[in-house]
Amino acid sequence: MLESILVPLDGSTLAECVLPHVVALADAFGSQVVLLRVLDQHQSAESIHTVDPLTWQLNKTEADLYLDSVCARLQEAGLQVQTELLEGPAAENIVSAAQNHNADLIIMSSHARSGLTGWGISSIVQKVVLSAPTSLMIVRARQAVGLLAEQRYKRLFVPLDGSLRAECVLPLAIQLIRAHQSQLVLAHVVGRPELARRTPATQEDLDLVNRLVERNQEEGARYLEQLLSRLSVEGLDVQTHLLVNQNVAVTLHDLIEREQIDLVIVSAHGYSGEARWPYGSVVSNLIFYGTTPLLIMQDLPVEKIAHPQTEVRVRELPGH
Repeated sequence: MLESILVPLDGSTLAECVLPHVVALADAFGSQVVLLRVLDQHQSAESIHTVDPLTWQLNKTEADLYLDSVCARLQEAGLQVQTELLEGPAAENIVSAAQNHNADLIIMSSHARSGLTGWGISSIVQKVVLSAPTSLMIVRARQAVGLLAEQRYKRLFVPLDGSLRAECVLPLAIQLIRAHQSQLVLAHVVGRPELARRTPATQEDLDLVNRLVERNQEEGARYLEQLLSRLSVEGLDVQTHLLVNQNVAVTLHDLIEREQIDLVIVSAHGYSGEARWPYGSVVSNLIFYGTTPLLIMQDLPVEKIAHPQTEVRVRELPGH
């Protein structure tokens, strides 16, 4: 399921916050881990001047030693690990390495060497998000933790909209739950339809909205009940939430925070997701504004994913 995991690192402690998650996932799925370091001359401290060949070679040697050090620590934890050092633009090389290694998952820290910013993710992560050919996990950068601090997922959250595409994450979630003895939290949000705002809503309009919401609530309750029955037979600890709100994304953010979720697992697209974009609108919101580790399973084959960066220039974020 996750045979190969690509882990880009830049030598910073913020980037290393992904390592406990790498161990947790690789242990659960028996994954091969590829540690990647990309050296980009234009992002180095000396980039305002020409970097002489000797200095560049020293940088490469230092990067190799760093990768070897992290590799050794992960191997001590029982993982299968290999390393790769590339030169050039970071985002482009990360995407290329994912393709070359047939990676099933890329795990990245939301911020790294450039430090924490007011943005939800760094510009490099943003570029990878928009062009990743595979599934992606974003770990929210925090203060440094121990290199191999144990990561246990006590509560995993899977939002579902009733579509089979959204449910494609359940096999992965179940395997991870069994490995970590976790509780699975499922949620289905019934959105309240919007009414035309040029004139005040009539009672007839409100009655129509209420009938539609009530009907969708009944369908949502049956859906969650069927899932709960199916998963409980497998001996899983499952909790369900049926919520009503006009803004689905806000409702999910609030629930994730209130339920103290350790990991959110979601399909890249749901019932209404457009295949011409790499992610649906709710998932995009979770990417840019979430505060919890997020694992996104890409439900589309690579050849069917349209990458927006081929049509518009990716906005550069401050500090990069």
